Amino acid sequence: MIFSYYKSLLVFFLVCYALCFSAFAQITPYEGDAAHNTTATYEEVVTFYKTLADQYPQAKLLEIGKTDVGKPLHLMVLSAYEDFDPESIKAKRKAVLLVNNGIHPGEPEGIDVGMLFCRDILRDNKLPKDVVICIIPVYNVAGMLNRGVSRVNQNGPVAYGFRGSRQNYDLNRDFIKADTRNSLLFQQLFTTWDPDLFFDTHASNGADYQYIMTLIATQKDKLAPSLASLMDERFTKPLYQRMQDSGYPMIPYVNTFGATPESGLVDFLETPRYSSGFAALHHTIGFMPETHMWKSYEQRVASTYTLLQHLVEVMVHEKENLLATRQQVKESVKTQQLFPINWTLDTTRVDSTTFLGYEFGEKPSLVTGQNRLYYDRTRPKTMQIPHLKHYNVTLEVEKPKAYVIPQAYDRVVERLLANGVKLRALERDTTIRLEMYYITDLKTASLPYEGHYMHERVAVKPVVMERQFYAGDWWIDMDQTANRYIVETLEPQAHDSFFRWNFFDAILSQKEYFSAYIFEEEAQRLLEANPAWKEELEHKKATEPSFANNGRAQLDWIYKKSNYYEDTHMLYPVGRVLSIRPQ
Repeated sequence: MIFSYYKSLLVFFLVCYALCFSAFAQITPYEGDAAHNTTATYEEVVTFYKTLADQYPQAKLLEIGKTDVGKPLHLMVLSAYEDFDPESIKAKRKAVLLVNNGIHPGEPEGIDVGMLFCRDILRDNKLPKDVVICIIPVYNVAGMLNRGVSRVNQNGPVAYGFRGSRQNYDLNRDFIKADTRNSLLFQQLFTTWDPDLFFDTHASNGADYQYIMTLIATQKDKLAPSLASLMDERFTKPLYQRMQDSGYPMIPYVNTFGATPESGLVDFLETPRYSSGFAALHHTIGFMPETHMWKSYEQRVASTYTLLQHLVEVMVHEKENLLATRQQVKESVKTQQLFPINWTLDTTRVDSTTFLGYEFGEKPSLVTGQNRLYYDRTRPKTMQIPHLKHYNVTLEVEKPKAYVIPQAYDRVVERLLANGVKLRALERDTTIRLEMYYITDLKTASLPYEGHYMHERVAVKPVVMERQFYAGDWWIDMDQTANRYIVETLEPQAHDSFFRWNFFDAILSQKEYFSAYIFEEEAQRLLEANPAWKEELEHKKATEPSFANNGRAQLDWIYKKSNYYEDTHMLYPVGRVLSIRPQ
């Protein structure tokens, strides 16, 4: 009887101790699962961060705004000196690291790592004094709420979020076009905090190999040379060595030249539609870890945690170099004249890298009967494979003194402002002599990509002319740190320009036409009044049989040379001021 009483009392105290310890230590759902195959729900993540922020004065959980599912986008800020003002932090020369988790909630490693890392660094009093750490706990909130098992090629966890947003966008294709609330919020957040390093957590799909962790670093040929060199020598190489020493050897993201890794690796060209490509427009070094989807969830979480830990340590060590280099690049871009806007892979420069893979081959499929690829994990293989990691500039433009944008293009202006671009409104109606582009050729995709029919192979004809602008239209001087963002969004031939993403599609269609039976007489009069037209028309008919047999095409040719044809058809509405400023 007495034994039973003391036993019950002991159990009671043990339970109370466990509950108290759990509340203090904040055990995550990932840790609470003995198999380490569970990822937190959205509600568990928010509660966890709120509890941490309440417990530690060095932590503050901010709400940035409503996402596309109506729930807030959060930002957890860790600051050793309890300073949570971005301007003050920059003035004190503190470096800023921005960590983005859950852009693809089906790849949830970073979501759990963010929780573990925040708790551990606060609990152990290891917050660096010169680095402020900003963590987005979950970026794609709607996707995280859509919990299930949608990634058939992935080894755990038991349930997780979905890749698509509330509108079914892939948010890691939305960083320029910003079709979602999430993206606009992110751009405002990014501009406000101006991170020196960006870390965006993912899990890969694709080939099988021995590595747990692969890494996308900002493609060095897209960064300013000094920043590219700093990234490569002072960050990327040390991270590879540190991960090797920690038992997590890394390889660049396995983007293969052919069907298998043996064909060679190709550095991923992350254009501004992707998060790290967007960061590069703002002279921020980006790292995108991609854990291997078929390794255990425990291994994937552990390797991501280890990489983040090393990144913070390296950042602390390189803080002064990082801040100085970024500042120099920001100043130089104000006066930079030529801006590259397109790149292509240099297939003539081939490096080599050691790759830890598996033997692979083909065998008959038990499902289809056709030959299928397979990897034999019982036969690890070390091989030397080609590595293509150099890109050449294929198109560059000279910046104008200013751009002028009609106020009608609100969506463009909204995105420019979100990215810290300085605009000023014209005070009165005025005629400006500037350079305009006519779109002379393009190929539009036949199928939609992320909600858009993208334009490819855009060709332009620059024409200097006078155009009427009105009070309230926007003038953008090109002496800004945001120059690169401005050029790569407003130059229509740039890889991820607003034009290519359909922001200006109305200019591609005529608004006025002619009726052939009425225009015949006027066309005849125009040819008689313009003998050179007639001579040119006859030559075109003689050399182009299809044109000679198409009466409508001939009338259209005459119409488009006449004053009746609207000069706004195919005229890109953003002007380039070359020398004249408004009075």
